[in-house]
Amino acid sequence: MTPVRNWFRAWWLLMRWNAASSKMILPLSLVVQIMLAVGIVIGFGFLAPVDDPATALRLSTGAPTIQLLTTGLVLVPQAVVAMKQEGSYDWFRTLPAPRSAFLAADLTIWTLISLPGIILAVVVAAWRFDLDLQLSFWSPIAAIAVAAIAATIGYGMATALPPRVAQLLTQMLVFVILLFSPITFPSAALPDWFAAVHRVLPMEPMSDMIRTSLAPDAFSIAPAQIVVVLAWGAVAAIATLTMMSRRS
Repeated sequence: MTPVRNWFRAWWLLMRWNAASSKMILPLSLVVQIMLAVGIVIGFGFLAPVDDPATALRLSTGAPTIQLLTTGLVLVPQAVVAMKQEGSYDWFRTLPAPRSAFLAADLTIWTLISLPGIILAVVVAAWRFDLDLQLSFWSPIAAIAVAAIAATIGYGMATALPPRVAQLLTQMLVFVILLFSPITFPSAALPDWFAAVHRVLPMEPMSDMIRTSLAPDAFSIAPAQIVVVLAWGAVAAIATLTMMSRRS
């Protein structure tokens, strides 16, 4: 068997194994993501009434990003922390399979979990605010890229940090994503120094990727923002694989 076929075989078997071992958690995670995606679109409208189409469009195109970031930066590290605490994480590392296949299998599962919530969030937003979102060839590509990169960052965070620290960080990130990231509101609403910080963090560039893929006539994304997102994903993937390859 060639190395490439061996890698794909290991990836497929590990993905099936991880899905089977998490069959009680994955459906619940899917339900949570769907509720979150719908709740953001409808619930935020109750907190701050959406009166103009521009605000409705920003909220509607930001909701899928919040759902993806919550999955990748909160649920994924919490799942990895649980695996580390119960010992299954170290056990998986002993299997005769490439570490990259192990990481890719988990990322594939979490990416697939994220996608239904995105679709529902877009449908609910279009219905709730009577929007004409312009889905294109790039829409699923942007969604998959953001979901995979967010999950990679979350995986790396849980791999590098002690379990308790990782859990506390995920709880803090929930508030950062929902309330302090320019996803459902423009970055101009933030202080200048905080807006500058968000230019090098992945939240705002990821939201602009999703936003531009859904409403290209109203929004755009700069090449520098794409570089920021790819850089975060590459660094997280390299760091995670490096730490996974170390001997305990």
